[in-house]
Amino acid sequence: MSQQPATTTPTSPEPPAGSDATAQLPVTEALTPATHQVTEQVVGDHAGHPPLVTIVLPCFNERDHVIAEVERICAAMDGSGLSYELLAIDDASTDDTLRLLEDALPRFPHLRLMPFRRNGGSGTARRIGTSDARGEIVVWTDADMTYPNERIPELVQMLLEDPTYDQVVGARTSEEGSHKILRVPAKWMIRKIAERLSNSSIPDLNSGLRAFRRSVSLPYLRLLPPGFSCVTTITLAFLSNQHDIKYVPIDYAKRSGTSKFHFVKDAYRYILQVLRMVMYFNPLKVLMPLALWLIGIGLAKGVYDLFAHFGRFAVNTVLIFITGMLVGALALLADLIVRSRSEV
Repeated sequence: MSQQPATTTPTSPEPPAGSDATAQLPVTEALTPATHQVTEQVVGDHAGHPPLVTIVLPCFNERDHVIAEVERICAAMDGSGLSYELLAIDDASTDDTLRLLEDALPRFPHLRLMPFRRNGGSGTARRIGTSDARGEIVVWTDADMTYPNERIPELVQMLLEDPTYDQVVGARTSEEGSHKILRVPAKWMIRKIAERLSNSSIPDLNSGLRAFRRSVSLPYLRLLPPGFSCVTTITLAFLSNQHDIKYVPIDYAKRSGTSKFHFVKDAYRYILQVLRMVMYFNPLKVLMPLALWLIGIGLAKGVYDLFAHFGRFAVNTVLIFITGMLVGALALLADLIVRSRSEV
C-alpha cells in the first residue's frame, strides 16, 4: 500500500495511568497499530502541542464524496479557531478512497491518515481512532454527507462551556436511511427498550454525530463492537455510569453512495447490544423482572392447584416457580460480579 511521506511524526501521548481502554480486545486485536501505518502531519497549535479536538472519520468506499466531506469539516473547524486534527481512517476501501485521501494530505495541514490493511468495521475504526486521538475532545461522524458536520464546532463549544456534560449528541429529527419503512418502527422499539433499561430519555440512540471527553470514554472503548452498534454502546456506557449527555436536534440528509446497513442483521445486533450493555452495568434491570414474573405466576398457579387438584401441584407449576428462583439467583450473582469489578 502506498503512503504519503510524513512531514513530522510526533509521538502520540500515552493514555492515562490505570486505563485499560485497549487492554482487552479479543475480537479485533489484529487491527491495532501493529497492522496499519499512520500518515501524519504537524497538527495542533504548534509542533509538539496536541490539538484540543480530534475528529474521527471512518471511511469505507467513499471516493465520490470523501474529499468534499474533508473540506466541509476543515472549513468549519478553521473558522471556529479551535485547534484540531482530522483523523481519517480508511477501513481497507476497495475503491480509490485511500488514494484520494493521500493526495489530499498536502492541502489539509490538520488531516491525519490511518489506513487499515483489512476491513474491521466502523466500530473498530472509531475505537482505534479514539484510542489514538491526541485531542481531549473526540468527535465521531460519518463521511457519507448525511450529518451536518459544519456544526461540529457547536457541539465542541457545548462541552467546553458546560463541564457537567461529558457527551453531546446530534439527535436526528428525521430518518433518511435505507429501508425507512422498516427502520423507523424498529429503531423506535429498540430506543424504548434502551430508555426503559437505562432509566433515561434518549431522543436518538444511534446517532453517528457526537462529541465527548476522551478521558471519560477510555474505560469503555474495549466494550465497543466492530459494527454500527458502537454508537449505541458508547451512549449506554455513559448513561449507565451517570455521565450526562446533552442532545441537540440536527438535520439528517440522504446518504451519498451505497448504504452499508443491513436491516435484519444490524437491527438484531442493536437489540443484542442494548441488552448486553445493560447486563454489563445493571443485570438486575434485565433479569429480576423476569424472575419476579415467573415466581408470581408459579405462586398464583400453585394456589389454583391447591383448590383444583385437592392439594396436588402440577409439574409445570413447580417448573415455573423453580425457574423463577433460578433466574433470580442468577440476577443476584451477576449483580455481585458487576459490583466487584474495579475497572468501571
